[in-house]
Amino acid sequence: MQRVTVTIDDELMSALDQYMEAGGHQNRSEAVRDLVRAGLMKKLEVDDSARSCVAALVYVYDHETRQLSKRLMTDHHSHADMSIATLHIHMDEATCLEVSLLRGLKSEVEHFASHVIGERGVRYGQLVFVPADAAQGEKLLPHGHHHESGHAHRSN
Repeated sequence: MQRVTVTIDDELMSALDQYMEAGGHQNRSEAVRDLVRAGLMKKLEVDDSARSCVAALVYVYDHETRQLSKRLMTDHHSHADMSIATLHIHMDEATCLEVSLLRGLKSEVEHFASHVIGERGVRYGQLVFVPADAAQGEKLLPHGHHHESGHAHRSN
């Protein structure tokens, strides 16, 4: 690991400290590394549409919208090759939240996600890509294969 010295004005340092506290970072170095990674990821997002990716599609929809549940299910079945898993939650009598984990070519994942998000009755949608370096040394397992990590993560 390299050590870098940076001069930051008081106002920016205060903002960094707030970011560090809100994000649960143990120290400023951890917070700065996080910010640098995020900044570089945005900067390096060139046309990588032909690259393989893993992403999470999060969307909220009104399940009472005419035929929407059926259309969404048909969309997912039509793209079964890119689907890893889906979590479905009933938020209230009419509202559902789904998180779909997807893999495939970035352009195809983006196309599928924008189609789902664009469906009439979908109130909110966002596609989040997993950074390529987060899975370094890991292979995307074929559909139906599971990796047991030996530990579980839980957030409240």
